[in-house]
Parts: sequence; structure tokens; C-alpha cells
Amino acid sequence: MTTNPTAPLGDQDRGHATPAPSNDLTTFLGQWLRSPLRIGAIAPSSQHLARAISCSLPERGAPVVVELGPGTGPFTAEIQRRLDGRGRHLAIEVNPRLAGLLRTRYPGAEVIQEDARHLRRLLDERGIGRADVMVSGLPWALFSAATQRQIMDATADVLAPSGAFATFAYLHATPLSSARRFRDLLADRFEEVVPSRTVWRNWPPAFVLHARRARR
Repeated sequence: MTTNPTAPLGDQDRGHATPAPSNDLTTFLGQWLRSPLRIGAIAPSSQHLARAISCSLPERGAPVVVELGPGTGPFTAEIQRRLDGRGRHLAIEVNPRLAGLLRTRYPGAEVIQEDARHLRRLLDERGIGRADVMVSGLPWALFSAATQRQIMDATADVLAPSGAFATFAYLHATPLSSARRFRDLLADRFEEVVPSRTVWRNWPPAFVLHARRARR
């Protein structure tokens, strides 16, 4: 696993971050104030980060895409745009208010208000054997070691052998011990983990971790 996410910088990602709609910022901030350890950020991710994290979605076929922690839906919107009615898109959000917002805003997604640790049961209940792509907006660096392991084990268990997993991390948080612990866990659970260029047009700046070939 590459440990220097700042090395490959893309000029196309430099500049000012594109702000989220004001209503999303208000909703997101309100939920963060209620539960900062679950939300993990005070503003939704930008469309630039959404494009970077969703690039592994196949352009053809009917893939099963599972999204963890969609929040107000910046990644959800990009996934729906790329799928364009194909396959299935499960969005798993533990926050009831955000889940309700997602159901109204993205009727093409199957929004499930649940804990991501129960992935296997949630897929079984819907007759789904494996996920082809998993996209995570979860605040991994805020989770305990036990919670990180539980969700990562569940993720590896439901991901297809050729499937792809993508998550992101904030640039400023890379020195945190919990963030380093998560990157070590990701490298342990997947044979390949590749960081993207830094997405400067996100606030805070972030990078994506693309993982493949889950170890079970």
C-alpha cells in the first residue's frame, strides 16, 4: 500500500472547493452537532470527490453497488448518474433524518436505515449474494478499532472476488493514529490498495483509497 497520498497531485483538482447547496450544509451541520462521532465532517463532500470515489463503477451491465454512510447524498447522486437505471444501488445510512432525506431525493436508490456492520444480513434479506462495487463515506478515523474491524470484515465478506471498494480520507487527518490504523487494516483486508490524487477542490482536501481483491 502506498503511504504518501500527497505525492500524485492532479492540477485539475486544484482550486477552490465547490460549495454544497446551503440546505445540505444546514442539514449536515445540524446532524453533526447532534452526533459528531457518527457524521465525521461538518460539510458534505464535493462533486469532485464524488467523481473520484465513483470511478470504479462499470459503464455497462447491471452491477450491485452498495454505498455506506451516504449522508446527504453527494456520492449517491454520482452513483445514480453513472448507473442511469442499471443494476441495484443500496445506500445504507444509520441516521434516520438523513435516510429520510435520501429516500425523497433519490428514489432510484434502495435506502436502508441500518448499521453497516449488518451488511451480510441486509444483502441476504434482499436476495443479493455479492456486491460488485462498494463506496464508503463512513468516518473511519472516528471509529474504535473494534468497529473498524467489524465493518471491514462485513465489507470483505459481501464483496465479489472481482469487486472494488472505495473510501476516502481527509488529508489533514492522515497523521492520526486511528487513521493509520484504518489504512493498515485496509491493507490487511485487500491485496491492492491505491490512493488517488489529492482532491483539492473538496473541503477539507481529501484523497480516495481504491481497494481490490478482498482477503477472506
